[in-house]
Amino acid sequence: MRTIFLIALALVFAIIAKAQSPVESLFNGKNLDGWKIYGTEKWFVEDGLLVCESGPDKQYGYLATDKWYDNFVLELEFKQEANGNSGVFFRSTIEGTKIKGWQVEVAPPNHDTGGIYESYGRGWLYQIPDHQEGFLKMGEWNKMKIQVVGNRVTTWLNGHQMTDLTDDKIGEGKGSIALQIHDGGGIKVRWRNLAIQKL
Repeated sequence: MRTIFLIALALVFAIIAKAQSPVESLFNGKNLDGWKIYGTEKWFVEDGLLVCESGPDKQYGYLATDKWYDNFVLELEFKQEANGNSGVFFRSTIEGTKIKGWQVEVAPPNHDTGGIYESYGRGWLYQIPDHQEGFLKMGEWNKMKIQVVGNRVTTWLNGHQMTDLTDDKIGEGKGSIALQIHDGGGIKVRWRNLAIQKL
């Protein structure tokens, strides 16, 4: 009986493993294929890294995926230089430089990296408590993980859970993943190892 149970359990795990989508790289390290630039700020590839940098207009800028992603796990690394005010949007739509959707914040120290912000809507949905602000490594590579399933968003920064938010409006959202350059100028962020798994 125990043997039959173990075989059945193994079959269940095999079916689950087969049903999972493969991990897909969002950035090829060579060019911006699969992405679209919104605004006049700078997006380019340098030494195999994706770089965003403020341009002379010092306005908002976005780099969005051509594809839309609903339920997923996204992992990436970022390194902030100068002012690192940026972010990772999900289920977002863009017209010009007006974006609608939800942002996982990427910001200078003590400014809520890993929190959730709704653009052109309710504003902050979750800000990071002071005792979690020390997980960001300014000027070094940081690893961020974002999981979006239905109406639930969970974020991690360097292995530390930052947010676990359930929100019905997020559950209704549809759109792309987009990286941000905040307005104001002086911003530069490097990105690498952007990988997504659809759920």
